Amino acid sequence: MAQAATETGIRPSALRHFWDRWSGILVPILAVFSALVVGAFIIGITGADWQAAYIGLWEGSFGSPRAIADTVVRSTPFIICGLCVALAFKAGLFNIGAEGQLYAGAVAAVVIGTTLQMPAIFHIPTALIAGALGGAAWAAIAGFLKARTGAHEVINTIMLNYIALRMTDWLIRSKTPYILGDPADTTGARSRLIVETARLPGIQVGSSTILHLGIPLALVLVFVVAWLLYRTTLGFEMRTAGTNPNAARYAGISVPRTIVLAMALAGGLAGIAGAIEVIGVRGALSADFFSGLGFDAIAVALLARANPVGIIFSGLLWGGLLTGARLMQVRASLSIDVIKIVQALIIMFVAADQIVRFIYRLPKRKPGEETQLSKGWGG
Repeated sequence: MAQAATETGIRPSALRHFWDRWSGILVPILAVFSALVVGAFIIGITGADWQAAYIGLWEGSFGSPRAIADTVVRSTPFIICGLCVALAFKAGLFNIGAEGQLYAGAVAAVVIGTTLQMPAIFHIPTALIAGALGGAAWAAIAGFLKARTGAHEVINTIMLNYIALRMTDWLIRSKTPYILGDPADTTGARSRLIVETARLPGIQVGSSTILHLGIPLALVLVFVVAWLLYRTTLGFEMRTAGTNPNAARYAGISVPRTIVLAMALAGGLAGIAGAIEVIGVRGALSADFFSGLGFDAIAVALLARANPVGIIFSGLLWGGLLTGARLMQVRASLSIDVIKIVQALIIMFVAADQIVRFIYRLPKRKPGEETQLSKGWGG
């Protein structure tokens, strides 16, 4: 690299400085590009036209105002849940429980949205706050167990996912008496409908897509989380406890308190995502509502390297892949599994970033390296 830089008249130190500043952003971009290249090769092996497939993927996700609107709406829960996972990552916690926290927040929002009668200006914030509190309470259980007993948060949050899912299913399907279920729904598969005063306002695009108020709220949350992590004492304590618990204790930081608080804040974000999906998109809750969303949020956070601002772009990418998958199927006669393969390749290349660095001759990652966006917020 130094010889090539000398031949082009660029000082090696300047080039090295450039890579040090921007490789954290370039690596995820190159990982996505590499995954698409390998995905094209796999599509070609099946005998399908990879160009038609990718053109369909683009047109289905970003090729028209309607497609863009669908992608943005689809991406919103991934962005907020990605923040949930990233916040826990920064505190040294692996929160696998975003899905359970989604359900907890959604259930709380349904209760508020179907039982209370009040003006919309109060009803909507009340439902969102209820969702945040529901998700926070559910995540705090795992945080408390981790802080007080040392029980690993991965096991706890996975088990809490199943409990939340089955509890939601029971609350919806119970008929003696009806709890959340709608007596007018013959299938018994959904809750009562959210009243109009609790529905998020929005702009309709096309026949069914609504750009609801939850979208700008997600963007606000991105910058709130970035500010919290990099501009507040609490954020410093969480990052310190996550990086070196012993040093945090020596500095007088209560690590158990930080663990519980970090999990509660992360769960609150997931709860808000659940509430937004219920009162902004579907208008009701079903037991299979968030299938896989919480685990996809882990991929979104990993792709952005737990950087709050980067999660906007990784969330849009993830939502775009899912939104464009249908047209991709039609254009190239492909299985939906091809999209899953591309997603898996993206995560593989991001997780094994040294492969990407080797292929594109980037410098090796330094310990503790963060993206330039993270450094910018960190000062």
